[in-house]
Amino acid sequence: MSGTWLGMPAFPRNAEAALGNSRLRANLRKATHTIRARRAAGVDEMPGWAKLRARGAAVKDAALRDLDKHLLRAEEAVTTAGGRVHWAADAAEANTIVTELVKATGHREVVKVKSMATQEIGLNEALAAEGITAYETDLAELIVQLGDDLPSHILVPAIHRGRAEIREIFRDRMAAWGRPAPDGLGDDPRALAEAARLHLRERFLASKVAVSGANFLVAETGTLVVLESEGNGRMCLTLPETLISVVGIEKIVPTWQDLAVFLELLPRSSTGERMNPYTSMWTGAAEGQEFHLVLLDNGRTGVLADEIGRQALRCIRCSACLNVCPVYERAGGHAYGSVYPGPIGAILTPQLRGTATPLDASLPYASSLCGACYDVCPVAIDIPEVLVHLRARVPHPPAERAGLAAAGWLLDRPGRLRAAQRLAGRLRGLVPRRRLPGPGAAWTDTRDVPPVPAESFRDWWRRTGGEDR
Repeated sequence: MSGTWLGMPAFPRNAEAALGNSRLRANLRKATHTIRARRAAGVDEMPGWAKLRARGAAVKDAALRDLDKHLLRAEEAVTTAGGRVHWAADAAEANTIVTELVKATGHREVVKVKSMATQEIGLNEALAAEGITAYETDLAELIVQLGDDLPSHILVPAIHRGRAEIREIFRDRMAAWGRPAPDGLGDDPRALAEAARLHLRERFLASKVAVSGANFLVAETGTLVVLESEGNGRMCLTLPETLISVVGIEKIVPTWQDLAVFLELLPRSSTGERMNPYTSMWTGAAEGQEFHLVLLDNGRTGVLADEIGRQALRCIRCSACLNVCPVYERAGGHAYGSVYPGPIGAILTPQLRGTATPLDASLPYASSLCGACYDVCPVAIDIPEVLVHLRARVPHPPAERAGLAAAGWLLDRPGRLRAAQRLAGRLRGLVPRRRLPGPGAAWTDTRDVPPVPAESFRDWWRRTGGEDR
């Protein structure tokens, strides 16, 4: 791919570049507002939505509290059903496991069902380093792959691309990956979808190995569940001789009854649909197929240990928070430098990867804290709360730390604050009218400096007969 997640500039620089792209902003605004409206209509017709949302949050929290027990139960069920379970502590281990499993089949090509976990660990690149080609089969993921691009949205990874761009990508790049685009291909959505269908059908029929993710893993039976809208998942899961599923350990739900809650929450929150078009479920190995389940940690255990931050592990990847976020709408997904963009990415990525890089340290600040993300989250993740929590953990410049320490010292005693207010009143003529110097200059780029009153409230209260407190 042409870019990398790690090593990218911090979010402010990425966002500034994105704001200069008028086409990107137009694509994002149109797409997010359309999806947002559909979700709102789907939710409004359900009078019990608030209770269902609370139930989803409760199920996820209960599953996370006893995660170790549920994972062992799922492992036993999958093994009993003829599958094989592998445990991966990090991305490197997961990539090694999958690569060795593919090499053992003797094949050098795999088809993939859209899986954010495999994007998170960089599986495609790891396979390519061993001479194995991974073919994306989700339409949006196909566009991203052919365009040597990066995904920018959880639900619609190619949301930043317009129809004309997609046509050019298909015409220029499809032949290098398989069946070429039809001659005279236009930018009509139906024509583009048909070109992708013909291209992918050839790949489905030829591939013997598939790699999938999963939306959910039901502990009581070891059943994996994939929800998608195109049918590509069904083709990948049933046709190949070997199926390898890479699943984050947080995707577990204890029972089928619990799963039913999310089969109602997820479609309405992501696409505004009452029911998902394609819901595929499988338990263990199907007849004539070899099945492997790779359970991925990659930082999730560390997130689980944080009482506030663990809320992020409830996420069911619906993308509702992205579609209402004013920051995401203007900056786009690439600015976050992670496979998880938007508000959920701003709290999940720094916990999974840490905050050692300028990019990851900047993500908790990639928000206005307006709270719209919390309002639409189907599992009630309080994203603003986690953002503020993470801001306290990221590294701060020495000048900022010194300033906050001074403010803490001043505000800790009423007498100190009273003296500072009186001094500020006497020196108000020295305060700049429009722009602060030094570190405060950026704050006043879009704000005027508030005038310092000639008299503090305390002095006014005393002068007018109020009781001094």
